[in-house]
Amino acid sequence: MAASRGRRITVTVAALAATVLTAGLTTGCDAVDKAMDCVQTADTIADSVTNLQQAVENASNDPTQLDESLASIDKNLDKIGDKTDNADVNKAVDDLNKAVSNVRTAIKNGDKTPDVSPVTDAAGELTKVCTSS
Repeated sequence: MAASRGRRITVTVAALAATVLTAGLTTGCDAVDKAMDCVQTADTIADSVTNLQQAVENASNDPTQLDESLASIDKNLDKIGDKTDNADVNKAVDDLNKAVSNVRTAIKNGDKTPDVSPVTDAAGELTKVCTSS
């Protein structure tokens, strides 16, 4: 099930990236560059979310993977937030930050296998808004 979500996010990013590239033929380069940065970073975040899902599944073997996956998502969210002034992208970044924070809180409270589906959902929304902005 987790692999299917990761593939769905990756396929969505690839298909919509082509749309962004096509739109670049009729819009300014700066807007296209920002959109591509957003798409590329959203794709990287999708990979990090997949890693997070795997880390939760393997938490008993290596609990440090959870922190590393969350840190990777945080780092990439900072990149998107720094590069856009789009309100929808910023809201999606905020929602994903909140979902990551909730997972961190659950881990801190002793949950060894926190529910990461809100993170997955928020990452999917970020991908959607990056490709439509």
